[in-house]
Amino acid sequence: MSSFILPSTFVSSSKIMPYKYNGSRRHHFKKHTYRQTNYAEYNQSLRDRGRIDIWLSDDIIENWQTKQRAYDGTGSSPKYPDSTLMACHYLRLVFKQPLRQTQGFIDSLLKEMGHTNLSCPDFSCLSKRLSKLGIKTPRFKKTDKPDEDLTAIAIDSTGLIEFGKGEWHQEKYKVNAKRSWKKAHFVVGDEHIIYGATLTKKDTMDFQVVEELCGQVDVEVDHVSADKMYDTNDVYDA
Repeated sequence: MSSFILPSTFVSSSKIMPYKYNGSRRHHFKKHTYRQTNYAEYNQSLRDRGRIDIWLSDDIIENWQTKQRAYDGTGSSPKYPDSTLMACHYLRLVFKQPLRQTQGFIDSLLKEMGHTNLSCPDFSCLSKRLSKLGIKTPRFKKTDKPDEDLTAIAIDSTGLIEFGKGEWHQEKYKVNAKRSWKKAHFVVGDEHIIYGATLTKKDTMDFQVVEELCGQVDVEVDHVSADKMYDTNDVYDA
């Protein structure tokens, strides 16, 4: 078999991208800069990142407490249904407060929402009723540290623009400038380690690759975070 060596000039010129061949003879236009016209809305969106909005469903508010209690000789009906106690319990878990502070917080919350006729169950009532429901009351301490065995992951995707022939081909032949792009999906842990990744076409929905991403995770996961795009039954099953 015969062999040959390419000239050095040919090798060096082959490294130049095709769309740069006539770069010195082209018209160079300065990249246009756009002035921001919605600064007020943009500034408000930055403020909203620090807002704390608490939403309670209408069913919870309408059935917060019994308006008329029945006395039939076997004991009066409970003033607060189980749904109210569960709502108080979840708010307590979010803000990690003791029962007394939870009662004061919910009372002020109901007042700010305009429900002055409603009140939070007493802290002793919360303790007794939650124990009857089989809910273990957590004990929050200042010395508590996060569980080292707990692994939390977040799932999301980002767009990647494809560069190549299309760029100089569009400029040379004046074809449609609609660029092609792909999606990169990642599973990231709370310690910023990527446990799973995959690359798909742009028409692939985010929730369709969750099962494939979960198959790449080799650690025990107790918490998963994702945006509304992943709120499907397939994601929960995976």
